[in-house]
Amino acid sequence: MDLATARQKGFVSNYLPEMNKTPKKNPLVVIGILTGFGRKNEREAIRNAWMGTGAALTKMEDNKGIIVRFVIGRSSNRGDSLDRSIDSENKQTNDFFILENHIEAPEELPNKTKLFFAHAAESWDADYYAKFNDDVYVNIDALGNILAAHLNQPRVYIGCMKSGDVFSESGEKWYEPDWWKFGDGKTYFRHASGEMLVISKALAKFVSINRSILRAYAHDDVSVGSWFIGANVEHINERKFCCSSWSSGFSLSLSSPLSLSCNWACGKQELWHT
Repeated sequence: MDLATARQKGFVSNYLPEMNKTPKKNPLVVIGILTGFGRKNEREAIRNAWMGTGAALTKMEDNKGIIVRFVIGRSSNRGDSLDRSIDSENKQTNDFFILENHIEAPEELPNKTKLFFAHAAESWDADYYAKFNDDVYVNIDALGNILAAHLNQPRVYIGCMKSGDVFSESGEKWYEPDWWKFGDGKTYFRHASGEMLVISKALAKFVSINRSILRAYAHDDVSVGSWFIGANVEHINERKFCCSSWSSGFSLSLSSPLSLSCNWACGKQELWHT
């Protein structure tokens, strides 16, 4: 009777573990590495550097609660050689999260990010959901320690917080069609840099529920920031996620235990111990 009462009050799971078995914990974080067609070399580099494959990938999920998947949509010519190459690679590695209803295109990156968060929240009951680019190299243990420090905060948005100019001329590289919405100052609100960002479970559920009405701007990082700007969300400016400084042609590592070093010459970014 006491157990039934506790369950009604939400203190006990509806599912009891079998006798002498430890209940499986929810994942700490689901990491979606956004990738594209023609990026197999980048994926192989990440697998070899920190993600692992096969038993190593499963071990990271079981022992650390960290799930990592490459995220990709489908070709505009459904079933063509691009789609078949991804399907073939996935049969060998089993490490893709394929967005079946998303068409891969550079301008669709904000919607791709939104769909990843929405579908990942429906597929895994994790504490956090993270979006990485496929040129980010991460120290998993250090990342886990950072995330564990915020578990008592239900609605967190973690990243290297930045702002910047809004480009209103259509010929400019970072042109924002909705530039006029950002006021006369033409400056973006504070948001996490798109190389890597993390949101908590409640925010991923929020994205999942409201995906049809959440606006996608020209850039994925601005889009994510816009979804939370009017909500009761804790913005955490995690400087260890930042490229504090960089110089073309060499990698610069910082002196913190966890740092993001940038090598713009080869397009690689590393989140690592120094």
